[in-house]
Amino acid sequence: MARKPKVSAEEMSRVKTYAACSESDTVNPRVESLVNDLIGRVADKWTMLVLEVLNEKGELRFTRLSELVTGISQKMLTQTLRLMERDGLIVRTVHPVVPPKVEYKLTQLGLSLGAAFCGVWMWAEDNLAHVEKARAEFDKKRDRSAA
Repeated sequence: MARKPKVSAEEMSRVKTYAACSESDTVNPRVESLVNDLIGRVADKWTMLVLEVLNEKGELRFTRLSELVTGISQKMLTQTLRLMERDGLIVRTVHPVVPPKVEYKLTQLGLSLGAAFCGVWMWAEDNLAHVEKARAEFDKKRDRSAA
């Protein structure tokens, strides 16, 4: 007979909360498609970094945004901003001046997505030591087996 794992009341509560959020008799295929698209988009580090920078700094010009999103190329920033604009996460404002002035800022939708993913930051903060320990143990095993 298999042993039941020991689960604390707090862990069981988390499992039940997750199950309640993910349980559904009927899944709307349009909602499922949107969730899959958005997970792919926000799992992309550039989108998350742009969200973070715009949330912290407010409305920014392209050049300033590229300076603040460390390591992003112009091409990747342009692609990321276009996809974010298409999804309604940012608004692009072109001012009729010479030279053209273009600014980007988060929409309410973008702000709410950033807030939703705040939970990931909280999880990372709470579990940093556990993840680092697991990685160190894994690397140690891998190094021993490679030798």
